[in-house]
Amino acid sequence: MARAKQGDTAAYGEIVSLHQSVAARAAYLVTGNAADAEEVTQDAFVKAYNALGRFRDDAPFRPWLLRIVTNEALNRLKAVKRRPTVELTEAADRPSGDTALSPEGAALAGEQRDMVRDALAKLRDDDRLVISYRYFLDLSEAEMADALGIARGTVKSRLSRALERLREVMNG
Repeated sequence: MARAKQGDTAAYGEIVSLHQSVAARAAYLVTGNAADAEEVTQDAFVKAYNALGRFRDDAPFRPWLLRIVTNEALNRLKAVKRRPTVELTEAADRPSGDTALSPEGAALAGEQRDMVRDALAKLRDDDRLVISYRYFLDLSEAEMADALGIARGTVKSRLSRALERLREVMNG
């Protein structure tokens, strides 16, 4: 990070390589579109590079970057005025395990994934974002707080309320 802050583009390239996947997944979770997510990710890394001078050395980089990614993605959505969706099968960075399931188990897992995806699509953007950060990007509460620019206690309450709304949608 110190080398990147001094203008070493190779060092920043290493940082980009380390965080490319999580940034792209975050952008996709907000935009719901692979092409938009790719553009958002690129734009976010450019903005982050230009803002490295304002990055605090004692702060974790990932939440700071994800805040930039999220803001870029939300700005893109506002510009094109469309609602994001979450595609769980593409958003996850790890295998679903469906290949190890029986055909019946794989079908059931697919149905459950579709139910969750459809329910998430019915939630407000901020509910979808807090659930996605926690369960699809595996961010800790502290990382979520940094990425969302809110207090850790607020993360807990927002996540709790978002999960309750998700349950209501799925049960209703």
